[in-house]
Amino acid sequence: MTTPSLPPWPADPPRQGQILLREVLDQDVAMAQELSTDPYVPLTGSLPPNASAQQAADWVTRQQQRHAQGSGFSFTIAEATTGEALGHCNLGLAQLQTGRAAAGYSVRPSQRGRGVAASALTALTTFGWTIPQLHRIELYIEPWNTASARTAEKAGYLREGLLRSHQEIGGSRRDMLLYASIRAC
Repeated sequence: MTTPSLPPWPADPPRQGQILLREVLDQDVAMAQELSTDPYVPLTGSLPPNASAQQAADWVTRQQQRHAQGSGFSFTIAEATTGEALGHCNLGLAQLQTGRAAAGYSVRPSQRGRGVAASALTALTTFGWTIPQLHRIELYIEPWNTASARTAEKAGYLREGLLRSHQEIGGSRRDMLLYASIRAC
């Protein structure tokens, strides 16, 4: 089975309300550094905890390469009017050949509590439905993370169940809630 190639980068940035999803830029290093101060964010990806400017710049470079490498779309969540980087989200397309994608999102600690994540996830999901082969977008959320579960629900995702000992995070196996959005027929 061959893997379908990724669609081109969107000509118009996906947006929802005052949030837009733009390509990751070199100037997003400060946003990455702030994300790295969250105790949980570094456990779930390649951003080291309390990243130095160089470590954050390396992470930015990895995000900039995701589309060209065929792994998916990596976006900076930005304020639509100013372009200020508020966080990061991605649409992982490793399972595109099966019609599935995995989404992820994280908002700078200083920008939380104002609906940024829900708007970004809504924009990301709407963008996902422009990919003809895609039929299902999944989110994996630890049961304790009620803020992320609320974000998923606000963006229209439904909880499908609990995946016991689903993945390793921070050196231990973790249960994950499975949320999904399905393409409307």
